Amino acid sequence: MQTTIRVNGVDHAVDVDPRTTLLDLLRERLDLKGTKKGCDHGQCGACTVLVNGVRINACLSLAVMHDGDEVLTVEGLASGEVLHPVQQAFLTEDAFQCGYCTPGQICSAVGLLAEVAAGQPSEATADLDGPVTLTDAEIRERMSGNICRCSAYPQILAAVRRAAGAAA
Repeated sequence: MQTTIRVNGVDHAVDVDPRTTLLDLLRERLDLKGTKKGCDHGQCGACTVLVNGVRINACLSLAVMHDGDEVLTVEGLASGEVLHPVQQAFLTEDAFQCGYCTPGQICSAVGLLAEVAAGQPSEATADLDGPVTLTDAEIRERMSGNICRCSAYPQILAAVRRAAGAAA
């Protein structure tokens, strides 16, 4: 099937098998290796990308479902040599060890901060009527779909707080 997807600001008209996942399109056809294939079952979050500003697991989504959509991967976050604030926060806080999950963690954190800015509550949100307060519990809940096998969770938490401007 012919599909046009805008990835990191560039339109890509591709002919894909309707069974091709967005993850496989990104990695195998568009050579964007930052998005990782972890479990390939939507359980680890290594493949997290943003589609029209919403974070998704690319391994669970077919490429043809995103005809005309805007996809943002970890490669598209930086502006030239200037890192995205979340990328910089991950570096500053040393929020990675092996680094395999880091692209998905970073994309998820970017989505998390957008959700909070839009006032979207989560299971951990204490007050559904007011603005969302970015507590540690709120960050943990919203990042719970992203697994780090190296257990860099304290640093990831600190990086999200830093990126949100909440670092002390």
